[in-house]
Amino acid sequence: MNTPDSILSFPLHQPVVIFMLVMLIILFAPLIFRRLKIPNIVGLILAGVAVGPYGFNLLARDASFEIFGQVGILYLMFLAAVEIDMYHLRKNYRRGTLFGLLTFCLPMAVGIPLTRYALDTSWTTSVLISSMYASHTLVSYPVVSRFGLSNNRGAVIGVCATIVAVFLALVALAEVVAVRISGSFNVGALMQLLLLTGGYSLVIGFSFPSATRWFFRKVSDPVGQYIFILTLVCIASVLAKVIGLEPILGAFYAGLVLNRFVPVRSQLMKHITFVGNAIFIPYFLIGVGMLINVGVVVRGWGVVTAALLMTATAMGTKYIAAYIARRIFRLAPDEGALMFGLTSGKAAATIAATMIGYQYGLLTEDMMNGAVVMILICCIVASVATERAAKRIRIRLTASELDSEGPGKAGFARQIVAVSNPLTAEGIMRMAVFMRSPRNDEEMTALYVRNNDNRAMMRMGREALAAATGVAESMDVICREVERFDLNVVAGVSNVIHEHNASEVIIGLHRRSKIGDTFYGSMIESLMEATDKMIVMSRCFIPLDTIRRIFVYVPKNAQYETGFPAWGARISNLAAQLSRTVEYFCREDAVQHIEAFATEGGYPYTRRYSTMESWDDFIILSSQIADEDLLIVIGARRGSVSHSGDSDLMASYLGKHFVRHNIAMIIPSQFGS
Repeated sequence: MNTPDSILSFPLHQPVVIFMLVMLIILFAPLIFRRLKIPNIVGLILAGVAVGPYGFNLLARDASFEIFGQVGILYLMFLAAVEIDMYHLRKNYRRGTLFGLLTFCLPMAVGIPLTRYALDTSWTTSVLISSMYASHTLVSYPVVSRFGLSNNRGAVIGVCATIVAVFLALVALAEVVAVRISGSFNVGALMQLLLLTGGYSLVIGFSFPSATRWFFRKVSDPVGQYIFILTLVCIASVLAKVIGLEPILGAFYAGLVLNRFVPVRSQLMKHITFVGNAIFIPYFLIGVGMLINVGVVVRGWGVVTAALLMTATAMGTKYIAAYIARRIFRLAPDEGALMFGLTSGKAAATIAATMIGYQYGLLTEDMMNGAVVMILICCIVASVATERAAKRIRIRLTASELDSEGPGKAGFARQIVAVSNPLTAEGIMRMAVFMRSPRNDEEMTALYVRNNDNRAMMRMGREALAAATGVAESMDVICREVERFDLNVVAGVSNVIHEHNASEVIIGLHRRSKIGDTFYGSMIESLMEATDKMIVMSRCFIPLDTIRRIFVYVPKNAQYETGFPAWGARISNLAAQLSRTVEYFCREDAVQHIEAFATEGGYPYTRRYSTMESWDDFIILSSQIADEDLLIVIGARRGSVSHSGDSDLMASYLGKHFVRHNIAMIIPSQFGS
């Protein structure tokens, strides 16, 4: 029988009591330390120091901290990769690689001779300690995520540099251990590791996307998708460990591979960030604090000397590397400070190097304790530097967004999503939300129009409304339901457009059900005549986040239509949020207009252009569109400047050859400002 004394004996042993205390720390530590102007990350680490075996000994670093701590650092690396926009990564990966080499080589070049002569160590030990200077952990990345700066240049460069520096530091650590064991440098083992790394990258890079695409088409439940993604991250981490790499590298690579399947505004991303920020990452930070023994500082001047030298070398070389990189890349001072903050924290790799070095007799007890003090100081400095830089960048970006008056304003849509079938309502709503600007706070309207009192149809329509609004709410978009009785669907939709001053309507693409039925259907054709607002028709057989590529057909003179900025913004938002490349099929004179619009609007996605001069060119180009791609066709109303005989041919061609393809038709607005 458990008595109160046994339950509350310290360090705690009862699982529920341990978990309760950890939850209390996660809940109250940020609130307490925020009043003291101390960043949340530092607060959690200091709380770990206080409750750990070297503090008040309230908690032992048992198996729960081992498990949650390991998963926490993997989660942190995975989250850093999955939050990066691939467009920004492709733009900055060369800079990130260069900065990674710089932030690794500079600490090694300075640290090896300095440690060798200042601490009177062997060359092998000097290399080991210098690899600790060179490696770093993204302990302050949650600050970047909280301020919405995952795609900032400094953040992307810092994250890329982390992988390069950590990989090289771990290779150096492995070679130091090999030299310690065998007495010589093993070139063959190094080549084997590089070959295994290449094979590992190919296997994960090809198998994970295919498996994810298949699973997401079979399972739409966000919880099931979350479990699947987390399983893949663990598999990648375990395989990395098997071939001789650190699991954190596998977790980061898995995040890059799975990035395109986790849109920023999806419910899956909400689950990933919520669980990570609520459980795993705080557990990891508290566990880091529990490893730190602040009392070692007073044990003698040897520890103080080692701690001061190691901390000064680690922080100084990281700062100089960030400063040099900032000047080379011509970044703002705040972005350079953000790079320094991200690359100066130390935890996972540094702790591993410390333990391994002490185990193999490469580090004395004073050096090991000095390394522990260095880890604590570096974590505090990294967190404070990152938060200060992130605040300044966020203030600057917010002021710039408020002052901007450019093409991006076309992204602030007032949308009506007309639904009637619960099977297609979710897909239509997702298309509408992904076409919105992420900064758009306009309310959406989910609309169901009926012209009779058929109970079965009413029930189906209301289920469609519930499905559509559920999707919108899961993606943090305000949406209201409107059920309207009117003469017919066209009258109901057009009346609601006027009543809500809507800019566009999104509706399911007509599905031909009988011979003689037109591609658009009589209802859509009547709607085009009843309103001059933009109409988007969507038909997707697969989830949007599993689409491979986006192709856009742009008719002749479409860039001269009044609605050009609006449909340009919708496609740009869709591509940017799905991280997909868009290939435009357009005339030569339209390329510069589309490119100028996307560039001035700051839309982060990759664009390609295939020029065509005739209808036959489009037929040839369209042969590359597969079932897993999305074709967006810019239509034209009769009498508009972009209408031609090709517009009529397009409807016939799609109805005949693209029955099984994912299609979105956009009819641009005809008049208006």
